[in-house]
Amino acid sequence: MDVNQDVFESASAELAQRHPEIGRLYEAVGPCVLTPPQDDEFTALARAIVFQQLTGKAARTIWGRVVAVLDGTPEPHKVASTTEEALRAAGLSRNKAMSIKDLAAKAIDGSVPLSGFDELSDDEIVTRLSEVRGIGVWTAEMFLIFQLRRLDVWPIGDLGVRKGYARAFALPGPPAPKELEVMGERFRPFRTIAAWYCWRAVETITPGPST
Repeated sequence: MDVNQDVFESASAELAQRHPEIGRLYEAVGPCVLTPPQDDEFTALARAIVFQQLTGKAARTIWGRVVAVLDGTPEPHKVASTTEEALRAAGLSRNKAMSIKDLAAKAIDGSVPLSGFDELSDDEIVTRLSEVRGIGVWTAEMFLIFQLRRLDVWPIGDLGVRKGYARAFALPGPPAPKELEVMGERFRPFRTIAAWYCWRAVETITPGPST
């Protein structure tokens, strides 16, 4: 179920009121804005696999070739019927070709329920996606945030969030993931918005005390 931008705006205002550190970022950059996804769920996941550990330009080039191999429309059955060799000829490594094939297989057998994500909790989605070759917890969390627009995702392993939290809350250095997990409890049920502000903190100089 898509979340209306009004929900992100009201959640941003609530966090800004509850936490002065978020409030300074709110004043500097405004409410959290998450652009509605342009891809369907399968395409978004396949694209995430292709883009891993590549620069943007190289990833876009290879992704364009993969899409062309799939006749312009990445779909599970098309991937399943495409040989690993054809995917590798488009520029994918063997591991990534196998990952996309595994994603397609699990989408077809229902392990990755492309039409049923709304019925699953965040933890259930992370668990299911993490069973796909090449998809880890971080990729699953980014899918929850940017594709499904879930409101309460807290990616403790993301370095940008860790650095941004340290900057926003004037810590001497980024907290360890386990520390950040505890620190994030105060932001429930809007931890996605808090993470978004942490990302903004490392790219924005905010009014107020210097960190």
